[in-house]
Amino acid sequence: MFLHIPAIASVDIISAIEFDKTGDHLATGDRGGRVVLFERTDTKDHGGSRRDLERMDYSTSRHPEFRYKTEFQSHEPEFDYLKSLEIEEKINKIRWCQTANGALFLLSTNDKTIKFWKVQEKKVKKIADMNVDPSKAVGNGNVASSSNNVSPKPYLANGGSPSKEFSFPPGGIPSLRLPTVVTSNETSLVARCRRVYAHAHDYHINSISNNSDGETFISADDLRINLWNLEISNQSFNIVDVKPANMEDLTEVITSAEFHPTHCNMLAYSSSKGSIRLIDLRQSALCDSHAILFEEQEAPGSRSFFTEIIASISDIKFAKDGRHILSRDYMTLKLWDINMDSGPVATFQVHEYLRPKLCDLYENDSIFDKFECCLSGDGLRVATGSYSNLFRVFGCAPGSTEATTLEASKNPMRRQVQTPSRPSRSLSSITRVVRRAGSDVPGVDTNGNSFDFTTKLLHLAWHPTENSIACAAANSLYMYYA
Repeated sequence: MFLHIPAIASVDIISAIEFDKTGDHLATGDRGGRVVLFERTDTKDHGGSRRDLERMDYSTSRHPEFRYKTEFQSHEPEFDYLKSLEIEEKINKIRWCQTANGALFLLSTNDKTIKFWKVQEKKVKKIADMNVDPSKAVGNGNVASSSNNVSPKPYLANGGSPSKEFSFPPGGIPSLRLPTVVTSNETSLVARCRRVYAHAHDYHINSISNNSDGETFISADDLRINLWNLEISNQSFNIVDVKPANMEDLTEVITSAEFHPTHCNMLAYSSSKGSIRLIDLRQSALCDSHAILFEEQEAPGSRSFFTEIIASISDIKFAKDGRHILSRDYMTLKLWDINMDSGPVATFQVHEYLRPKLCDLYENDSIFDKFECCLSGDGLRVATGSYSNLFRVFGCAPGSTEATTLEASKNPMRRQVQTPSRPSRSLSSITRVVRRAGSDVPGVDTNGNSFDFTTKLLHLAWHPTENSIACAAANSLYMYYA
């Protein structure tokens, strides 16, 4: 007996995940250029936010519930005729903007073009008050039903010809009332592209980030960072340019960029050399000179062919308080204090067990995989993805030794996990998932399972106020809650 397992279509693979600031909406983007929105329902049904319900001592459901809200095609495949370059529709990043008048706003980008979307509920309009009987009339198409027919007799539809059963009434056809458009109580979600920010990047866009002022945002590619006003789509200001006069002198590229969560004049960007630069927009119009440089000095004698490749930072995130920056390189997660540039305040080993297999990872290009990272709203935990659809959660509070490995799967239990006698609020207490830790045997975990480098968990997001993590494994979205 052969079991046919359908292959996952490339266009369905999720490429971006983002919660909004309230945590009531979740957006995902995929390689097919689509954006799918999910809405939280366990608080909406009770009316009011979860925080308000807890203040009233209302019994809220333990597990947050999200349901599908709507989806729309954000980007289409394009072709740059001047450069003979195909531009794929894959969504690289999604960022939520401030809501207004009950409408949702968000930014989405592919490699070249950023779009500003408005998603709003609109009442459905219908045609009514037609004096044509659709069951008897014949003509060039269907006729909308009448809500207030004056005469029960059949009349000709516009452009039709009478049938054998049709006969004109005595005195001819009475005057025809024009149909009217009425607004019904039904509503439908409509996504409309408000603005398109294009032709500003020569290289692939890797980051977009909203400013706390609610008016501007940045977009970053390999060599430049541009500052935009949400209301102006035909003009942007270049604030960082690391492109050398001679491209042969290029030694590093920009890999990620993000605005400070509260200070509208500060932003940080990371590089392929493993450094993070904090810049202040008040210093100069072109911020090529950084305010603070964060980098870790490599140990003497540890340099190898792979040193610069694994040092490249794939993602950075500011903590909610703006005091710390979390960075992810291929091997580790690092937590930085923006007031201390001597080195990271904490380093979490993610892929140390893969060090003996770096040659193999280089051969199959896995060493260039870009894993994202995220922080909990309270700043006490950090998380990032790994291979075999695993993701790791670390406690970063002083003295914390929490380190949990979880699997994104419909049936994640490969071995029964002992349930603690007393319920715990830590992420390690999640049932239906299996704990794992890296072993000394390269490519094999503590359960004896070989790691699969073709399945990787690159994208994940932490709920802004609760211990909920949304993560994407191929074309599936998983949510874990503690």
